[in-house]
Amino acid sequence: MIGTLLMAGVLAMSAPAAGSPSRDGGTVSGFAITHVPAVTGESVSDFQSEWEDVTFETRVWERETPDGHQADLRVAVLRGDALTDLPSLKEFLTEYDERETWDLQEFSKDGTPGLATGTEAFWLDSPGVALTVRITENPLTPDDLMAVVQGIRSE
Repeated sequence: MIGTLLMAGVLAMSAPAAGSPSRDGGTVSGFAITHVPAVTGESVSDFQSEWEDVTFETRVWERETPDGHQADLRVAVLRGDALTDLPSLKEFLTEYDERETWDLQEFSKDGTPGLATGTEAFWLDSPGVALTVRITENPLTPDDLMAVVQGIRSE
């Protein structure tokens, strides 16, 4: 009986609280993340960084794996004067990620144009403010990616 009560207490402490950032996403730099796929890892971390006068506020959901940790989902809000339109955002991310080419498809986020691959989507919310969402395939899918994107709201 005591062992059962102790185990129930341990499980209650390790389970994410209702409304916690690990399941509803919480808020990152003024943007509510209203959808996080259920299969996303439950460990949540926030990071701040800067590159080429653009600041990043990033929330990452990850899981423990036999080889360490895997980041399942990343949502970042980027702010900087260089982010004036979608082409400038694409150019910035191409340099930031040191990409030579990538297969981008157009999509619409609440009427705003964006670009996406099967594992990443980005769009300009307003001049100087952009968002990126990145997933790791297995456990997440391109449909999960777009569900997260469509669930992001400015507060």
